Amino acid sequence: MVRKRVLVSGLVQGVFFRDSCRRVACRHGVRGWVRNLPDGRVEAVFEGDSDGVDRLLTWARTGPTRARVDDVEIHDEPPEGFDAFQIR
Repeated sequence: MVRKRVLVSGLVQGVFFRDSCRRVACRHGVRGWVRNLPDGRVEAVFEGDSDGVDRLLTWARTGPTRARVDDVEIHDEPPEGFDAFQIR
């Protein structure tokens, strides 16, 4: 199991980024959460097997159709054992 904290910047709020992220995470068995930040970025934690997390990281680099992703910061963290994926 791996865990990644992700900070996504660009046009990522108001474009269904969080809901799309939740749907992609559930499809790949990834748990964690996603939320908007006051500075316009989206922050997320992806936790699961490395293949599922890698697929979600790849998706986060482009996001949903209406998004424009300028940068993705990825930080390794120790897993906590989430049991679902939530929008915060």
